[in-house]
This record gives sequence, C-alpha cells and structure tokens, in this order.
Amino acid sequence: MDASENMSLAAVPFRRIEPSRGWRALNIRELWQYGELLYFLAWRDIKIRYKQTALGAAWAVIQPVMTMAVFSLFFGKLANMPSDGIPYPLFAFTALVPWAYFANGLTESSNSLVSSSNLIKKVYFPRLVVPIAAVISGGVDFIIAFVVLLGMMLFYGMYPTVNVVWLPLLVLLTFVTALGIGLWLSALNVQYRDVRYTIPFLTQLWLFATPIAYPSSLLSEPWRTLFALNPMVGVVEGFRWALLGTTEAPSPMIAVSTLATLLLLVGGAFYFRRMEKTFADVI
Repeated sequence: MDASENMSLAAVPFRRIEPSRGWRALNIRELWQYGELLYFLAWRDIKIRYKQTALGAAWAVIQPVMTMAVFSLFFGKLANMPSDGIPYPLFAFTALVPWAYFANGLTESSNSLVSSSNLIKKVYFPRLVVPIAAVISGGVDFIIAFVVLLGMMLFYGMYPTVNVVWLPLLVLLTFVTALGIGLWLSALNVQYRDVRYTIPFLTQLWLFATPIAYPSSLLSEPWRTLFALNPMVGVVEGFRWALLGTTEAPSPMIAVSTLATLLLLVGGAFYFRRMEKTFADVI
C-alpha cells in the first residue's frame, strides 16, 4: 500500500462502536450530523405511503372527513352535543386535522424500527432518526387536510383570528407529542411485538378521551385543566381558539399539555437510547 492510499484511508471517517452500560446521553450533535439521512428517510416514507394507491393523497382528506360526518350525525344531530357556538362539522373537523396528524405519527413511529429492520441490522446511524422521520412524513397529510379546513372555514363564513400566530407552536406541540409517545412504543415494539396490536386500540381510546366530538367547556375547573394532562387536549382546544376564536385563550390547558408532552418526550428519548444497543440483535 503506497503513501497516497494511506492518505485516502486516513481521510475516511472512522467510528468505533462499543457496547454501552446504563443510561446514555441523547447526543443531539450526532443526530444533527445525520440530517441528510433524516430527510431521505422521511421522503422514503412519503413515497411508500402513496405508492400503488388509487386515491393517493386523497386519503389524507377522506379519513378525517368521514370521521367528521359520523360525529356530525351521531353527536351533532342525534345527541345535540354543544359546539361552543361553532357549526358542528367545522367544530369537529378543526380538531380532527391535528388529531389525524398525531394518530398517524404515533402509528408510523411506533412501527418504524421493525419496518426498518434490514437497515438497522446493516448500517450504523443514530436510531432516533427512524421514528423522527416517520412523524415528519405525516406533515404532507396534515398540510392537505389543513387546506381543506381553510376551505370549510370560508364556506361557513369564518376567518382565522389574530391568534393564528400561535398555530405553528401548536403544530410543533402535536409533533412532539406524537414523537414522545412513539419513542416509547417503538422501543417497546422491538422487545414485545404484540405492542403493535395495542396501538389501534390505544389510538381509538385516546380519540374519545380528547375533546374532538365534544368541547372541554363541559368540564368545570379545576377538572378542565387537569383534563389537559392528555397532551392532545391543549392542542385541540388551541387549534379551535387560534382558528375559530371559540373561547378565551386556553392558556392553562396548553401549559399543562406542554409540560406533559415534554415529560413524555424526555422520558421516551432516554428510554429509547437505553434500549438502542439491543435493537440490532433483537429485531
């Protein structure tokens, strides 16, 4: 081997992978270095989702619209559920848009490690990239459904309030909530494959534990604020407040939901990192 070959080999990045013990640091810097991989994995998930589908991106609208129709019939018409002075279909759909993003992100991130098993067994990269990419890929569906929501608001003669400036933070809260829970479930799903069977059941229960078909104003304080320990309560009520101006600012609920979300995210990230060393062997 000549000197030029030695120099070229020296320029190749070298990483020694060693087994870890106990809890591990999150190593955000390493995650940032794999930003390009994160982009390609998210783009891969988007293409796979719509590959060989007859309706394609229309599914991003069909699912929340059909759920809105069912809720409007049974809760809005038959049960005469209050909707804070907002037309019930718009009341329900405004909540279903962030909920659909959350539910899809939760499902995809929970199954992301198992579905990427071949990649995980062959190549080293920070495994956190996989569930993060799965949640990011659902952003396309969210944007499509949000455009439909704006069209519904115009149809009912309603326009976003100045509180709409808070909407990006509420979308971020939705993303972090889906990711935080997805980290817990994706790591557990590697160890216990029956976790994937509980995810649809968990999502369905969570749907009715969130004020989508009904307003949180049915609860009095302090129960209303405690209700926001469900992170999606703050998101849903925040969306309605920002877009429709339904009630006074749900600041206490958003604050409680944000705190619960951060706890889920930090705990999930550290648990994920602790179990990461076993993924390639178990998966």
